[in-house]
Amino acid sequence: MAPKPKTLARELSKRGPHRVLRGDLALAGQPGVVYTPESGFNLPAVAFAHSWMAGVDHYRKTLEHLASWGIVVAAPNSERGPLPSHLGLATDLRATLDICVGVRLGPGQISVRPDRVAFAGHGMGAGVAVLAAAQRDVAAVAALFPAPTAPKAERYASKITAPGLVVAGADIDTMNSNAKALAEAWGGEHVLRAVNGAKESGLTEGRRLLGALGIGGSERKTQQITRALLTGFLLYHLTEDKKYEVFAKADAELPHTTLVDPHEEHTKAGFQGALPHI
Repeated sequence: MAPKPKTLARELSKRGPHRVLRGDLALAGQPGVVYTPESGFNLPAVAFAHSWMAGVDHYRKTLEHLASWGIVVAAPNSERGPLPSHLGLATDLRATLDICVGVRLGPGQISVRPDRVAFAGHGMGAGVAVLAAAQRDVAAVAALFPAPTAPKAERYASKITAPGLVVAGADIDTMNSNAKALAEAWGGEHVLRAVNGAKESGLTEGRRLLGALGIGGSERKTQQITRALLTGFLLYHLTEDKKYEVFAKADAELPHTTLVDPHEEHTKAGFQGALPHI
């Protein structure tokens, strides 16, 4: 009997069984970081794009989390200023994934299988992941709490045939969130899921300048739930492990989340306030 979704979500919200190594992408010519399991050949990989004014250090635990579940994860650390080039970061994201595929990582005991790769991102980086996926074939794309980009990512989403996961907060369709528009435009199969009561900025770890000004802030429960959703989605699509199929199904109910039909009118999802434990 397959584990219940609640059991899987609780399991994936915690670190996985692999010891994690950290590397510097600058050694390969791209500012950024890479996290890997201690060893393994033909591993899956994901290139992750950061949000506006948030470098890769604000996602350390999330990146380590993915690596602990056997996924190579690399993140460019460019376009961190107040006026970033979204196309520039998309270019760096594609280059980052190419490095993972083309270079033997770690002490020579880690390699990536070229057809088991994905793009993911948060906020601005979610739109960047879509822009990157419109120009490079990948096995999956995850847009976490997507924010508008220039050019508009939703205009490119129709070109993506890879499966997509779009995660939103309590505000589904606002000036600061284009989650609904992305899901409506997606060219392949996709899931739009809201984390109940979450704010878009909650995935970012640690203190930020904007958080000190009272604009958003880190939310531990949002991070736990989102990591479980992302990890399960990637494990299913990148490793074909049917145990995690529930994270890729558009009709599956998962704890502390709400499935959203992008073709219906939605402005709020879930409830406000603290999130319960998984």
